[in-house]
This record gives sequence, structure tokens and C-alpha cells, in this order.
Amino acid sequence: MNEDIKKAKEALINGGIICYPTDTIWGLGCDATNPKAVENLFKIKKRDTSKSMLILLNDIGRVASYIEEMPDVAYDLYEAATSPLTLILPKAKNLAPNLIADDGTIGIRIVNHPWCNKLLQQFKKPIVSTSANFTGEAPAKIFDEINEQILDQCNYVAEYDRENTMAQKASSIIKLGAGGEIEIIRE
Repeated sequence: MNEDIKKAKEALINGGIICYPTDTIWGLGCDATNPKAVENLFKIKKRDTSKSMLILLNDIGRVASYIEEMPDVAYDLYEAATSPLTLILPKAKNLAPNLIADDGTIGIRIVNHPWCNKLLQQFKKPIVSTSANFTGEAPAKIFDEINEQILDQCNYVAEYDRENTMAQKASSIIKLGAGGEIEIIRE
């Protein structure tokens, strides 16, 4: 796993796109602070830039570095979650501007996956996470479902967990307003 992490980290440092396993489905990602890398990821996905993507962090304590004011309920929701949870939080900061939604929000998931956690610890920045598929197609729940055309456009494809055939599901998504309003986007 160490060599795999090293190669993924190098790709991220160089502004590249990686394909990697997460605690949900296989993802495509890049350095969340690099606008050019984010732009390239939108192109690979054939995704409209008005549709935002989320970031992964490995520690709840790091969320405040990317949000101007953390709603108190966000900590409670992250800590109470028994399955992967993405919170869409207001007033994003310190991220590539083209990653932040038009309303100033950003989706953040605290990942619980050995490979992702190790990469995030070593990279020391948030990583964009979006499903490893072209926009409009079904997400790849296992590695073998990923379109070869997607893989060909990545600068690095993780070796870890490719053989896992247990289908995963995407995270739940909850949007929090600046005043603590809660909206369930996906269960």
C-alpha cells in the first residue's frame, strides 16, 4: 500500500487526476486547492461546472479550515453518523474557487477508509471526490465497472482494493444552512 500511496500523492502534487477507492464507491479526485486540476476533473467527467463536487478529509478537526463558520450541528452529525455522510456546508474557503458551489457551499465527507486516510495524512490537503464515471452514467460500485475511457484519462489509478467485489453505495448527503437549517439531499 505504501508505494501505491506514494504514486497517488505524486500525481496529486503534480496537479493530476487519480482514480481511487473510498469508503463508498470508487472515486476520481485531485488536489482540492488546485483550480487547474479541478478544471481537468470537470472535463474528464464531462460535468457542467455549475454542478459541484465534494472534498474528503480524514479528521473532523480539519473541517473548520475550509468553512468560515462551522455550524455546531455539523460536529454532532459527523460524530453520530454510522455510515458515510457528506455535509454540504456554507461559506467555503481555502479551496479552488471553481470547486465551490455558486451559493458558496462545499460538500465535505470525513472518510473512513485505510487507503484514503493514509493518502490524506501524507498529502496534507483535501482531495476532491466524485464518482468514477461520466456524468449521467451509473457510478462504478466496484473497480471492474469503471469505464476504460475514464481510467485512460487518469494520471494514476490506485492498485489498492481493485479486487473487492462487494458493491458499495454513495454517501448520504445533508445540506446545512448558515443558521443550522437541515435539508436531506440523499439518504
